[in-house]
Amino acid sequence: MRLLKPTADKQHQVLSRRRLLNGVFVLSALVVGALVARHYALAGWPLHHANIWLVVLAGLIFLAAYAAKAWGWQRLFSTGERPAVLTLAAAGGAASVGGIALPGRCDDVIRIAVVRRCRRPRASVGAAILSIFLLGLLDSAALAPLASVAAFVGNVGGWLQVGLFVVAVAGVAAAAVVLSIRKLAGHRFVARFRIARFVGEHATGRREAVYAWLAVATSWALRALAVFVLLAALGFGTDFALALAFVCASSASAVLPVAPAGAAVQAGAGAAILIASGIRTDDAVAFGVAAQALVIVVGAVCVLGLGAWHLQGRFMPLPLLKRRPSPA
Repeated sequence: MRLLKPTADKQHQVLSRRRLLNGVFVLSALVVGALVARHYALAGWPLHHANIWLVVLAGLIFLAAYAAKAWGWQRLFSTGERPAVLTLAAAGGAASVGGIALPGRCDDVIRIAVVRRCRRPRASVGAAILSIFLLGLLDSAALAPLASVAAFVGNVGGWLQVGLFVVAVAGVAAAAVVLSIRKLAGHRFVARFRIARFVGEHATGRREAVYAWLAVATSWALRALAVFVLLAALGFGTDFALALAFVCASSASAVLPVAPAGAAVQAGAGAAILIASGIRTDDAVAFGVAAQALVIVVGAVCVLGLGAWHLQGRFMPLPLLKRRPSPA
């Protein structure tokens, strides 16, 4: 019993640290939500004549998109290291909230921090980084068909149409990398490096990669549907090709490895598509801000859901140690 007590104390300290970090995440989400609500209460919603029921419907569709992408991301982990879907959805939501102020790829650091606080068997840092890298490639692959349709059907031209074709081509190349990454890691020239051996051991198989791609593609399709509903809610008509172009443009900065990230950049890229389609500049910028704000609010809801789950675990803790039955 003396040997087991330090172990129990150590586990209690680890749980305390996890609860503290979860509290920080939840508090941050609440602060961001309060500041956003206060801003729009004083300054008003970017476009005032919105159909509130369609806005709520768009928010629910965005929530379903978070869940679909989280399920697909879960397929990219090994079976024994897979975090809960709610944890991965909250990781994506926390990254969206952090994208308000953080530039570049800093949102990926937030994702890793949230994944490492999972209540399930925790994935290693390397596994989390590899899964995020593969998820980015699958994002590109999932956007390829959407970008192709938007380029051919959407009312855009010039450099914006060329940009959509670039997103489509990058998606095809990304799909090829995901499907062949294990074979590439096992190549004689590459296999001598430690990172290649790690990738070969932890990279997902082709079947799981296909499942993950289907889930991520469903997530992007749901996002396009949410933007379509939001366009209708704010009086911009019912043009699904325009919604596809908006999603592809606003998400290209988060998908392409060399592009800048951040909520402001994504909102600006989406607004550029609307301006090129003939919408007034003020209305286009206001819609880009409104759509990005809705995505952030839904992401904050996912973070709060994770916090509530961990709070439930605090009041209903699992036994730290299982005593073996004493021999008769």
